[in-house]
Amino acid sequence: MSVQSLMFRISAGRNDRKRDRAIPLPQGVTQIRGLSYGRHGKYSRFDIYRPENTKDDRLPTIVSIHGGGYVYGDKKIYRRYCMDLARRGFCVINFNYRLAPRWRFPAPLEDTNALLQWVCDHAEAYRLDPRRLFLVGDSAGAQIASQYAAMVTDPNYADLFGLQIPEIRILGVGLNCGTYNTAALADGERTGIALDYLGRRIRSHDPRLHVMDHITERFPPAHITTACHDFLRKEARPMHQFLTAKGIRAQLTCYGTEEDASVGHVFHVDLRLPEATRCNDEQCDFFRTCL
Repeated sequence: MSVQSLMFRISAGRNDRKRDRAIPLPQGVTQIRGLSYGRHGKYSRFDIYRPENTKDDRLPTIVSIHGGGYVYGDKKIYRRYCMDLARRGFCVINFNYRLAPRWRFPAPLEDTNALLQWVCDHAEAYRLDPRRLFLVGDSAGAQIASQYAAMVTDPNYADLFGLQIPEIRILGVGLNCGTYNTAALADGERTGIALDYLGRRIRSHDPRLHVMDHITERFPPAHITTACHDFLRKEARPMHQFLTAKGIRAQLTCYGTEEDASVGHVFHVDLRLPEATRCNDEQCDFFRTCL
């Protein structure tokens, strides 16, 4: 692992633990924890959350793809956020995937696909709805979500990965504080997180990296968010413009103010912030318009 990725893991972990100690678990949510969708041990674990008293209801399902620069993150640090989404009337799946550098591209996409195959196979038993499915992701998770949505809506793109896409229907995506141009990771001198995720063998001309070439008019409606102090803020508007130029319904909102530095990268996970409540409310409202 690169020094950059190691330092990121340490600092992000410290900050996330400090944040979560200050946030109580959301109430009114039923949890099914520690399920497995694959053969990679803790990296194949996931939880399901749903509003209390909805055990027999088949609810629209949100799948959350955590961020962390491909080298960090797990379902534990997204538990509060995902439970909070479930309170809004959704079934929410919060899952781990394999991390770099031990597992490199395209491991997160393969794991997302394996999880969604599990969802299809167990939809009846767990009252999931693979035909009313939403993806949310932030930072690297937003990139993974947008890339996977492109694979679902362009079979030729999925073929490049050798993946069989399950019988799902993605009605919308929530792209939060994300980066979207995977090919740019492979340009220039490859160091840090880019090196850890892609390694040295994958080159920039690899067609699997060119996500934007495979976003068609069938791509699902997108709710795109950023913040005034999000260090990836500059990525949001080009993605919004790209999607709308394709005729895809997309909404872009920038939260916070220049004066308040507390509303920054992946702010929506910090449930203490009023901007997080507003963002998550508005994203779920957007999803409801897609049903």
